[in-house]
Amino acid sequence: MGRRYGDDVLAGDWRRRKVTPEVDAEPDLVVEDADSGFCGAVVGFDSGAVVLEDRHGRRRNFPLRPAAFLLDGAPVTLRRPTRAPVPAARRRTASGSVAVDGVRARVARASRIWVEGVHDAALVERIWGDDLRIEGVVVEPLEGVDALDARVREFGPGPQRRLGVLVDHLVPGSKESRIVARVNSPYVLVTGHPYVDVWQAVKPAALGIAAWPVVPPGRPWKEGVCAALGVAEPADMWRRILSRVNTFADVETPLINAMERLIDFVAEPS
Repeated sequence: MGRRYGDDVLAGDWRRRKVTPEVDAEPDLVVEDADSGFCGAVVGFDSGAVVLEDRHGRRRNFPLRPAAFLLDGAPVTLRRPTRAPVPAARRRTASGSVAVDGVRARVARASRIWVEGVHDAALVERIWGDDLRIEGVVVEPLEGVDALDARVREFGPGPQRRLGVLVDHLVPGSKESRIVARVNSPYVLVTGHPYVDVWQAVKPAALGIAAWPVVPPGRPWKEGVCAALGVAEPADMWRRILSRVNTFADVETPLINAMERLIDFVAEPS
């Protein structure tokens, strides 16, 4: 009678037995390689390995080992679908990155990106919002950079707390360049664009004008632009500008390069 009911079901390390779910590696499924931390969307297979592509278009091959990937933070085993995957059309975000569908925004990092004002923040959100949410990076307006070195010391940057700063009119000999020179930390990256204001980083063609108006020295730049274009208030002009920006193609290359550098810097693994 001792063997009538088989072996003792409570014997062994039964509490630790966990089944790792198997998931079909369908096109555009976003996963993370558990060992390297490489995160990307499934784009195909090569010699038995799954091919992942990250938001920069970089591709890497990974063997389909058990529990080798993370999906929404949980271990999974990827398997090749029984039917051949049909490559989906690659959807792009406003920044030009490969869009990753069905992925939740990452919990915000301690790292931050600072921009000079609310207009800068709105324009950054318009173009890089999807990328920033996936990376878990928060953008905060500074309302000017005059006290940047003091603000950086107060922030306390470190290996787990990086800081990126986007500065307007960052050209040699400018007031901004002298302020930036006082910031010295390996965990802070300050970069920027040469334009007087972030408005000017929007391509004139996006607004249907040949060029930004030339504002005489001594006159506030935004007021001069509004007067030249026949707009009553800067707030009205800004709404017009923002409404015409849809993708990275609507802004100048120096702004694009500066923001891509900052995102990569603050999202870099320690």
